[in-house]
Amino acid sequence: MAYNNRQGGFKKKFHKSKFKRRPSRGGLSVEVYNNNLEGALKIFKRKVKDSKLFLDLKEKSYIKKPSEKRREKKANAKARYRVRPEVSIKPKKIKK
Repeated sequence: MAYNNRQGGFKKKFHKSKFKRRPSRGGLSVEVYNNNLEGALKIFKRKVKDSKLFLDLKEKSYIKKPSEKRREKKANAKARYRVRPEVSIKPKKIKK
């Protein structure tokens, strides 16, 4: 412990919360077993495909105009509406 003149007492030099382990960025990784690179590469390619990493990189490779973004957003909404199952509205029963 170090002596702190301003507060007139002892104070801990380091606070534990400052030195907590920082979380990893969550990158993709694959472990290689028995020098099987082909199998590890196959698993890595599947992980990249499932994470949609390349789609994000492809989208960020060029700049879209705001009108293109709106047009795409509208088209996606129409596609979602077409795919969505129709919700049947049941008539309310009248109590007599």
